[in-house]
Amino acid sequence: MNPIRVAIVGCGRISDLHQIGYRGRQDAKIVAVCDTNKAHAKKKAREWGVDKVYTDYQQVLEDKEVDVVELLTPHHLHCPMTVQAARAGKHISVQKPMALSAAEADEMIAAADKAGVTLRVYETFVFYAPAMRAKEMIEAGEIGDIRAVRMHVNSGTGDTSWEVPLSAWLWRFNEKQCGGGPLVFDHGYHLFSLGYYLGGPVEKVYAWIDQTPVKEAGGIVKIDAPAMIMFQYKASHCYGQLDIEHTPKMRIYSDYYADDDRIEVIGEKGIIFINRYTAKTVDLPELMLFKDGKTTPVPVEGVEWHDSFTATTHDFIEKLKIGGQPRLDGPTGKAVLQFTLAALQSAATGKEVRPDDVQ
Repeated sequence: MNPIRVAIVGCGRISDLHQIGYRGRQDAKIVAVCDTNKAHAKKKAREWGVDKVYTDYQQVLEDKEVDVVELLTPHHLHCPMTVQAARAGKHISVQKPMALSAAEADEMIAAADKAGVTLRVYETFVFYAPAMRAKEMIEAGEIGDIRAVRMHVNSGTGDTSWEVPLSAWLWRFNEKQCGGGPLVFDHGYHLFSLGYYLGGPVEKVYAWIDQTPVKEAGGIVKIDAPAMIMFQYKASHCYGQLDIEHTPKMRIYSDYYADDDRIEVIGEKGIIFINRYTAKTVDLPELMLFKDGKTTPVPVEGVEWHDSFTATTHDFIEKLKIGGQPRLDGPTGKAVLQFTLAALQSAATGKEVRPDDVQ
């Protein structure tokens, strides 16, 4: 069987983690990179051992040696680039958030279905080993019926964390390009995906989203935090919450983003704790179980954030090889998007919003 041939489209900082899942595999490889900054694309191509370098996305779509496009581009480009790829007969892995609206998601799903290609949303939090083990424990009835999913995020600053240039962030403060704020809509999509993965479909959402002015490059930008988002699952007697804080004075150790992401899943018989994602902020095991009056660590391998990127990529490769739906296929990605957008709409209107009603 010939290897699956992939083009990475968009060579920003996050692309370094996307490419590691293809290393050392005989069944898939990166054959092309594409970025409007040719020097940047060439640099990544050299680092990754890739021969083909494009600055025009249309050239990628015309390349018959490309089977898959991995789209790591600003959010407003996800829909048109996905539709174009589907029409060119390419499988698509599109970076989260999937799109700017449910209508765009429908257009992407329809294009992929018509072309007979696979569409999946690239989202790593549901492929983080402690989260996958937590899901297995929930499905095995380890903590009984779920009563609540609590999710927490706060940003910080760390000497070892990634340095992301302002140019890479500016479009995230442009609502027409980003679709929402950098914390609730952009990073938050990770958490909304995880909340959906652990607890299932959501019936309704109520949210408060504040704005924090921040001086940046001689101007003022507004961070969409602090925020408190509450939701009711479609499952009986099951609720959730997500709190997000902007705390740049907090020192957080991380090799990646200096964010504190932690999760609790409360069941009738016990509680599952996920204590780490991009950074380790509490001196506790990555996964723990409270049950029968005792708290015990749950051993799990692959707890670094880059491990979740490898797992995400490997899953997609296997789905392309043997068939089946990716964990975040088009319809599931749309449901998570509607969940996310429901929070934005609720905060704007002061009313409960049903994700199923979001267009």
